[in-house]
Amino acid sequence: CIPTVYVSYTGEALDYKVPLLKALNALDKAAVEVCHYFDKGVDKVNASLGIEQEYFLVDIALFNARPDLYLTGRTLFGHISAKNQQLEDHYFGSIPERVYAFMQDMETEALLLGIPLKTRHNEVAPSQFECAPIYEEINLAIDHNQLLMDLMDRVAKRHNFKVLLHEKPYAGINGSGKHNNWSMITNTGRNLLSPGKTPKNNLMFLTFFVNTIKAVYEHADLLRASIASVNNDHRLGANEAPPAIISIFLGSQLSEVLDEIETSRLSKKIKEDNTLWQGIPKIPQILPDNTDRNRTSPFAFTGNKFELRAVGSSANSASPMTILNLIVADQLKKFKIDVDKLMKKGEKKDVALMLVIKRYIKESKNIRFEGNGYSDEWEKEAEARGLSNFKTTPKALDVM
Repeated sequence: CIPTVYVSYTGEALDYKVPLLKALNALDKAAVEVCHYFDKGVDKVNASLGIEQEYFLVDIALFNARPDLYLTGRTLFGHISAKNQQLEDHYFGSIPERVYAFMQDMETEALLLGIPLKTRHNEVAPSQFECAPIYEEINLAIDHNQLLMDLMDRVAKRHNFKVLLHEKPYAGINGSGKHNNWSMITNTGRNLLSPGKTPKNNLMFLTFFVNTIKAVYEHADLLRASIASVNNDHRLGANEAPPAIISIFLGSQLSEVLDEIETSRLSKKIKEDNTLWQGIPKIPQILPDNTDRNRTSPFAFTGNKFELRAVGSSANSASPMTILNLIVADQLKKFKIDVDKLMKKGEKKDVALMLVIKRYIKESKNIRFEGNGYSDEWEKEAEARGLSNFKTTPKALDVM
C-alpha cells in the first residue's frame, strides 16, 4: 500500500518510509541553515531524485521452461551463449517491436498513476532495457519506483513477457542496477549542486559539493551497507557495475578545481572581497556530463547531481537514500559549527567558508578516484588509503 507509513503500536518504524522522512527532514534543516550564509530567502531544501530502472525481458514460455529462473529469478546452470554483448549491437540497435509495444503500454499505465516516465531505451546486454522518470522529490520518486516495479510485472504478462529484476540473472553479461541521481533544490529554485554564473554562487556550490564528498568519505561503510544484498553481491565488480569499494568520481575538471583550492594560499587578513574571489577557481556553469566516462565508479558527479550507481535493480531506494541524506545532513551541521567557530574568532564569513572547505578537501581526498575500479591495483591502493572493500553482504552489514 503506497504511500502508507507503517508504525508499531509503541512507535517503532516498521518500514523504510519513516526513517526516510526523518532523514529528509534532517537534511532540510541542516541545508537551510548553511544556505543562509548565501541567501536568507531560502527556507526549504528538498532532496531531488531520478531513478534509472534497468530490467530484463524474457518470453514467458522460455521463462517457464527454466526451473532456475522460475524459482530464483536467475540462471543457476547452463553455458555462455554464442552471441552475447561483445558488439553492443543490442545497445545501439532499435527497440524490438514487441518490446516497444510493452513499453508504450507500461508508460500509459504509469501516467495514469502519476509516474512521469520520460526515457526508454535498450541496455547493453541482450534483452536488457531501461526506463527513467523525470526527477521528483525523493519521497515521491521512491513511491513511484515501487509502484513501477509492480506495474512492469503486471503489464509484461499481457505481452507474454516476464520481467526479471534480479541484479544478475545471467553470468558473463551486464547485470541490472538502479542508478539513483541525487541533488538538493531550494524553494527559490536553485540546484545546490549546480555551479553558478558568479563567484559567490560558485562558493555556494563548492560548499554543498565538498560537504557531500566529506560525508561519503566519513560514512562510506554505511553507504555500502545500505545497498547490500545477496543479489547485488553477484552484480558488483564487473560488467559496468561498480566495485564494492566506495569511491567518488568527479571528472578531471572538478578534480583540478579542488586540487587548486587545496594547494592555494588563502590569506587570513583579506580586506577586500574581490581578493577572496580571485582565490576561487572559475567553474563553468555548464560542465561536461561525465556519466559514461567511468562506469566503474559507485558514486559519481555528473554535471549537477551525484549518481549512486551501486543500488541493485530490485532494491528499495529508500534504504540508500535514507543513509545518504542523513550523512549529508550530519556533515552540514558539522560544517556550520566549524564555520561559526572561525567567525567568532573574527574571520570574515567568506574567508571562514573557504578555510573550512579547503580543510575538508584535504581530509576527504582519499575517497576521490578517477581510474579503473576493476583493477587489482585499485584494490591495493584503496586498502592503502584506508577504504573498505566489503565484497559480501554479511561483511558489509557488520558496520550497522
